[in-house]
Amino acid sequence: MACRVLSLRVWFGEILALGCLGLAACDSGAASQLPAHTSAAGSHAAAFVAKPPLPDSLQLTPVPPVAGVPDTLRQAIAQLHQALGPAAADLRPAVLEQACVGYLTLHPTGRIERAGVLAVADMDLPNTTERLWVIDLQAAKVLHRSLVAHGQGSGHLRARRFSNLESSACTSLGFYRTAGTYDGIHGYSRRLEGLDKGENTNVFDRYIVLHAADYASPAYVQQHGHLGYSRGCPALPPGQYKAIISTVRAGSMLLVSGPGLASRWLDGPAAGRRFARRGWR
Repeated sequence: MACRVLSLRVWFGEILALGCLGLAACDSGAASQLPAHTSAAGSHAAAFVAKPPLPDSLQLTPVPPVAGVPDTLRQAIAQLHQALGPAAADLRPAVLEQACVGYLTLHPTGRIERAGVLAVADMDLPNTTERLWVIDLQAAKVLHRSLVAHGQGSGHLRARRFSNLESSACTSLGFYRTAGTYDGIHGYSRRLEGLDKGENTNVFDRYIVLHAADYASPAYVQQHGHLGYSRGCPALPPGQYKAIISTVRAGSMLLVSGPGLASRWLDGPAAGRRFARRGWR
């Protein structure tokens, strides 16, 4: 797929994006009434997005290992990554570790009802990369991989700023529980519930949801050199959104990872104990 490899055209597209953004509205309160290519309303949003952004670097932010992960679990995650094969080549091992530790910590609490399936989006990767994976842990298989958009307030080629605030137009980092589906202004969509207090707990009220968007498609990348931008939603390609939304049915876990991720669910010792008892089940 052409969008997986960054070209010089994409790099120059990043620079051009500083002066010309393809903005698109998402399902979020008053923002759902805004047409595409409209900036966020409200004084906070105006102050937030008016700051001139620094050019995005293509060098990724290092991801520290999760503290306290037992060697047995760390080895199991490494084996999982290898078994996932070429479809997970761009999924950084440290980000997969975050997702696995969070899944193992959350599942016993009852917040995540669906066992064995997780989704992870690495928003530090350029938005020209297929940076969303849906993984079957027990089968060690990538079920879906796709492009995914980040919020206009979070950056351009890469997401660099994150917020839990209403009207920020930002992506929110952290662990999510998938909720029910509905037909909204973007068609078939799935609601999300944030599980990290102070980081993403406003996403349900902000109508941060999984939905399709033309600006999240490979064709948009080919034309503009980068994806367009949502109001904070992890928007999906029109050709893949139905299959992805159906797979991550209610009660599944989604991790939105990026620079500065901090979560109470990144509990290495608790994850190790859970894995020792039940594996990925």
